[in-house]
Amino acid sequence: STEFKGNTIKLTFDEYVKLKNANKQLIISPPMKHEPLITPTTASKFINIKIIDTLQPNTTYSFNFGQSITDNNEGNPYNQFKYIFSTGTYIDSLALGGKIKDAYDKQADSFVSVMLYEINDSYKDSIVYKENPRYITNTLDSLKTFRLENLKAGKYLLVALKDKGNNNKFNPKDDKIGFIKHPITIPNDTIYELELFKEVLPFKTHKPTQVSGNRLVVGYDGKQDFKNSKPKIVLKKNGETLPSIVTQFPKKDSLQIWYKPLKADSLSIEINKDSYKKNYTFKIKDQKKDTLRISALQNGIIHFRDRFTLESATPLVHFDESKIKLINKDSVAVPFKTAYDDFNQQLFFDFKKEPSEKYTFTLLPGALTDFYEKVNDTLEYNLTTRNTADYGNLTLNLQNVKRFPVIIELTDKKGEKVLASEYTEGNTKIEFNLLEPTLFTLRAIYDDNKNKQYDPGNFLEKRYAEEVIYFSKEVDVRANWDVDQAFDLSIPYTPEPEKKKTDKKK
Repeated sequence: STEFKGNTIKLTFDEYVKLKNANKQLIISPPMKHEPLITPTTASKFINIKIIDTLQPNTTYSFNFGQSITDNNEGNPYNQFKYIFSTGTYIDSLALGGKIKDAYDKQADSFVSVMLYEINDSYKDSIVYKENPRYITNTLDSLKTFRLENLKAGKYLLVALKDKGNNNKFNPKDDKIGFIKHPITIPNDTIYELELFKEVLPFKTHKPTQVSGNRLVVGYDGKQDFKNSKPKIVLKKNGETLPSIVTQFPKKDSLQIWYKPLKADSLSIEINKDSYKKNYTFKIKDQKKDTLRISALQNGIIHFRDRFTLESATPLVHFDESKIKLINKDSVAVPFKTAYDDFNQQLFFDFKKEPSEKYTFTLLPGALTDFYEKVNDTLEYNLTTRNTADYGNLTLNLQNVKRFPVIIELTDKKGEKVLASEYTEGNTKIEFNLLEPTLFTLRAIYDDNKNKQYDPGNFLEKRYAEEVIYFSKEVDVRANWDVDQAFDLSIPYTPEPEKKKTDKKK
């Protein structure tokens, strides 16, 4: 209808219907500041919509119920039912379509909002953080395509959001975003592709927490790149700098600050990273101290591609290799090299592994000394290698590489866990030898800033995420096989539709 002036709409059906998940499924475009009241929630031949908001003049409104209206008997949805009205004299009829994907992950999220913001004299980029869009649609739970309809001609910003807060506003801490950096003009028959990514938040710390008698934990925002720029943290007591060590808290967005046991009522801490500066003062209590504990990442079987790794519960500061022995099953000494990652508290051992061999690592007392001058007791680890025939080899031949360097990653089937990776600055023949047999997913990343890792984009900087290409299918590497596989980077990956779960009824 046109020239709509009321505040209530009554939809009448020819049989009893029920509303199901209307809070998730119903999409109102343009969004309303105050959600309308929709009744009843029980079975009825009517749906009443009471509009609480003040409607904009000369505007076409669309109520898309998605799959929320179902018949009462069978529960079959009235798919994508829409009610459209205009407060002006005509219904806007232009449309825009496209698809969404994840910039890095194999599968895109479900329930992604796609939005258009009108670009006019008052437009600012901050609109995505503060205002509702002019038009909105949603991919719901299965579609990876979108279509915005009943649009008026004009110039717009096109944005996709995985909107965790369901408030139609971009919250970088929780939401993924995708966008087209140049304005969109409507009418337009271009099919747009929006790539969703999670921005890296600017470094920001939270107030330190004392977790033991010699350790503080400082939380920070977002996944940070500490490879190239670690924070500088200075711990002080009454203005005097204390010896301390900073390490990463395992599997958490937090740093650990280790200090020698002391008597004090309060401490202060100064944190610097790039242009970020922050000072805290906090009280401390007498608590139980952390103690030296060593654990091995590998136990029993060690694969040819693994580095034997020990993790320490406290930071290590000294290693005496004369007190570390590695022998094989014939009690012959095997040469090894060590490397210590002080930020992650991991000690690596590199040595040549022979097939079907047994190795014993022995660390005598005093081989390892931690920050608190505590040393290890005798430690012994027994490792076994398998036969090379238990593993497979994969050779990748990269084709149509647009630019270098490129990161090649072998992941699990879902693309979530990286199992092996190689970095190439020009070589198109990539070898992955002695792989544990499994189905691999192949992923290529154009490392445009040459920092040897994937980098997401940034909305305000109008910077897209680094380009990621998936191989079209999984690669099966079996035991005692040599697989030679061409990987054409010019062929885009098309995810298979996710299989919907169905209830089996007798």
